Amino acid sequence: MTETRKARHRRRRTALVVGVPLALTAAGAMAYGTVFGLFGDDAQPKASAATNTPAWATEAADGFASVHAMGQNGTYGGRDGKTVTVRTLADLEKYATAADPYVIVVASAITMDPVGKEIKVASDKTIIGSGTAGQIVGGGFFLGQGVHNVIIRNLTIRDAYQGIWNDKEHDFDGVQMDGAHHVWIDHNDIRHMADGLIDSRKDTTYLTCSYNRLSNENKAFGIGWTANTTADITIHHNWIRETEQRNPSTDNVAHAHLYNNYLEDDPGTAITSSYGNYARGKTTMVLENSYFQGMNNPVVRDSTATLVQRGNVFSGTTGRNESGGSGTPFDPKTYYSYTLDKAADVPALLKSGAGPWSSLGTTTTATTTAAATGKTLTVAQDGSGQYRTVQAAVDAVPVNNTARVTISVKPGTYRETVKVPSNKPHITLQGSGGSRKDTVITFGNAAGTKKADGSTYGTTGSATVAVEGDDFQARNLTIANDFDEAKNQSVLGHQAVALRTGADKVVLDGVIVSGDQDTLEMETPGSDKLGRVYVTNSYITGNVDFVFGRATAVINKSVINLKKRWDGSSAGFVTAPSTQPNRKGFLITHSTVTGDVAAGSFSLGRNWHAGGDAALRPQTTVRDSSLSAAIRSNPWSDMGGFSWKNDRFAEYRNTGAGAGAASGERPQLTDAQAAGQSIADWLGDWTPTAS
Repeated sequence: MTETRKARHRRRRTALVVGVPLALTAAGAMAYGTVFGLFGDDAQPKASAATNTPAWATEAADGFASVHAMGQNGTYGGRDGKTVTVRTLADLEKYATAADPYVIVVASAITMDPVGKEIKVASDKTIIGSGTAGQIVGGGFFLGQGVHNVIIRNLTIRDAYQGIWNDKEHDFDGVQMDGAHHVWIDHNDIRHMADGLIDSRKDTTYLTCSYNRLSNENKAFGIGWTANTTADITIHHNWIRETEQRNPSTDNVAHAHLYNNYLEDDPGTAITSSYGNYARGKTTMVLENSYFQGMNNPVVRDSTATLVQRGNVFSGTTGRNESGGSGTPFDPKTYYSYTLDKAADVPALLKSGAGPWSSLGTTTTATTTAAATGKTLTVAQDGSGQYRTVQAAVDAVPVNNTARVTISVKPGTYRETVKVPSNKPHITLQGSGGSRKDTVITFGNAAGTKKADGSTYGTTGSATVAVEGDDFQARNLTIANDFDEAKNQSVLGHQAVALRTGADKVVLDGVIVSGDQDTLEMETPGSDKLGRVYVTNSYITGNVDFVFGRATAVINKSVINLKKRWDGSSAGFVTAPSTQPNRKGFLITHSTVTGDVAAGSFSLGRNWHAGGDAALRPQTTVRDSSLSAAIRSNPWSDMGGFSWKNDRFAEYRNTGAGAGAASGERPQLTDAQAAGQSIADWLGDWTPTAS
């Protein structure tokens, strides 16, 4: 700052000032690739996200912005739309307010007219600066009620200041959000505005702010303006310096996770801090591995707030430094994965890494190369991979990719839900450990689990991993749903899917799929579409209808493990097919059905006429397999008022204590019939191959 600017600032003081509720939020690391030279000189779309969009345009947020909620699966901005380059206010506003998704590259300094103008950004947008050229001067952005899936990255937003230090007349923020959700503000330099730099207001939630420089302002980051306590916010790796208050002030935030931030008050300037991180109202805050340099009252909480501190460094600070509270702390890792940097390293890390990158073209990473060429993306919770969550890696795969992309997941337990959308085929999800038990993807939603909006997930929505992209493969890992029925007897609907497939040509090789009721759901993309699944060398655990759906599926050379119910009782059904009359259902072959359950307590299957549809012809054939004594002597059961005898259930050449001779209750295929019920008959023109 210059000496002429210092004259307008308050003189240094140390009293704690409490103003309007506000706060700070930040998260996500940045990896760019591909020079901006591929875009033209005007604001016309130059590349389709489906074909030529560079990898930085497909990156998705971390932190709370990555959480699947409110009908939004993480935050990926305009990834699925066209990429445009803008150099004028008119073009910026045209694309930012459009209904369609866009990646908007700001390639020059754009001056707002009038001063203080905030462009009303629509949903599904990425607004990103081209190197250090992308600047917004004299104004900023506004995200209104319900606006979602917005990314603001690599911009300098500056100089809306109107000559009033504690400005209550001009509300000229860098980014203001009123009731928005799923927003990622990353690697920006926001400074010298009027009123504040970032405002997160009116229940804005699923927000991540990361690697930003916030400076030269009275109020840095305000969060609140609501009596509700519903917001979930992550703020990490931000450098906040020479700001007086709201650094941030988090008011009534349900889950505020602040980590690896650097708050600096330089004694050589006329700006002095009133306080640092402030947990206000009913906020619950977790504050980790941050560095506070010279701050007055570095950590403050209201008596009604709950604040947990871990691993922070305080250098030259004075005044209040608080923690505690009567509320229940939360563990951020139950919502998303993250890795902490050492607090002592934070100042150097952020001085070099926060704010806009000087050149997107010079920061190409392995992520860019892999996503573009169809090779390998790596996931590791400890930060040694390109992504810390599996979903973030899936999000980085280009839309309508034509080459196989392998997502290699390092050992660990990844507590998250994962969705592979229909426009991302040819993905292999592969654990990199020595055993399929080393890499575990798990979550605990059930059909009756309530979402944030009060609705429930339903059976299909409860899936830990949901696959809708064709030609998907999963190898050498565990996919589980750990919903605890015993502890959740009040929940209406205990169906809890671990893996749901709704695609064609799906391979599950060397995996564990674990749950209780409805573990493995295999569907088709539509009632008139084919959905084939090949399961081999795998292990499937459950108790009630735990292999179900309308897909055409083969389970070969695998173990089907029967599990007791939550109350210790033994009773269940292995399969519940809902096959279309012109399709094949489930074929279990050369496998073992066993488990630590009572003898004669499990059926091989029952006929699920989904929605009461009498036209369906459910089918399960179990052949050439070993059946334990747990299988009932009459192994098929009716369901929903439909007799299994009117559908397609049969065995052939099974062995073991649970096998039995042909009878009216136990149909057996003839040799001629069995010749037409082989793996090749089930899969047709598709021969599964290794990735």
